Amino acid sequence: MKKRITIALALASILAVSCAKDKKEILSENPAIAVKLSGVAGAGQSPFVTASGKIEAENSANISTRIMGYVTKVNVKVGQKVSAGQLLVSINNSDLQAKKAQVDASVLQANAAYNNARKDYDRFVALFAQQSASQKELDDMTSRYEMAKAALEGARQMRNEVQAQFSYANITAPFTGVVTNTFVKEGDMANPGMPLVSVEGASQLQVTAMVSETDITQIKSGMAAKVLVKSTGESLAGKVSEVSLSARNTGGQYLVKVNLEKTPSTVLSGMFVNVQFPVAHTKTTTGSANVMVPTTALVTKGQLTGIYTIGSGNTAILRWLRKGKTADDQIEVLSGLAANEPYIVWADGKLYNGAKVKVE
Repeated sequence: MKKRITIALALASILAVSCAKDKKEILSENPAIAVKLSGVAGAGQSPFVTASGKIEAENSANISTRIMGYVTKVNVKVGQKVSAGQLLVSINNSDLQAKKAQVDASVLQANAAYNNARKDYDRFVALFAQQSASQKELDDMTSRYEMAKAALEGARQMRNEVQAQFSYANITAPFTGVVTNTFVKEGDMANPGMPLVSVEGASQLQVTAMVSETDITQIKSGMAAKVLVKSTGESLAGKVSEVSLSARNTGGQYLVKVNLEKTPSTVLSGMFVNVQFPVAHTKTTTGSANVMVPTTALVTKGQLTGIYTIGSGNTAILRWLRKGKTADDQIEVLSGLAANEPYIVWADGKLYNGAKVKVE
């Protein structure tokens, strides 16, 4: 029995060695994968600063009121185009109507008192010239006349104040644009300072972008910029209009505004973009040259990004990279690849770590 087991084990060992040998022979017989290499990793090929941003209307406003009252009519809908001066929201103004009636009555009363005081003043001026009135009597009448004139002017200004309040009962568009939101409906109570309608100007769009502190010194007002719309893939031309020099309220990021020259109908306010500012930017923050590689040469596995290089014995070696900024079809490599190190840009087959390759 022991002899049979020993023979069986010997046969199994011989079979395992034979299979391993055959497997090695098969692997060694696999043809090398033809590949093409880059010259060297691109160094100093990033003459721009990139930043993420958002398209906004150059003119935008949340319109509110200064009076309290019930909303009687909302005359617009979201997405509706409006002209400057067009009525948007109406607010009940019965309180203002009553106050206006009181002020009008006060103006009439003050006007009557002024007319009476003016006639008495003119009469006493004539009497004083004829030496029929004393200086004291003329001074008293002059004082009464001036007080009546001031009271009339005060009543008139109060009427102007009430008239101005009526403009806050009929809310109009401050400029031509599009209604982007309505915050009230009929029957709601409008309060001073509470937004009623949001309007954005449709004629001019701009981009607001946040630039890091390492790049902001290279951004200048008036310089050209390239805007890449993420959702549509469109490329737009723009010009820097404003550059903030303080990051106190923006968490270390500096606000930059870019006016767009032409915007197609497919580009809308609120879309996210990447902005490229063409500057002389050939060094990273660590002082080493930028390494730029084409996105087509990258390998992505989950959250990891790598690239194949050539190892000893003409084998493919997968290097994991730390990515930086993206520009068109190239991406900046912060670590994992040297500036003078070649990498595989094309392969006639599926590459894997340790695969035999031959350079064409």
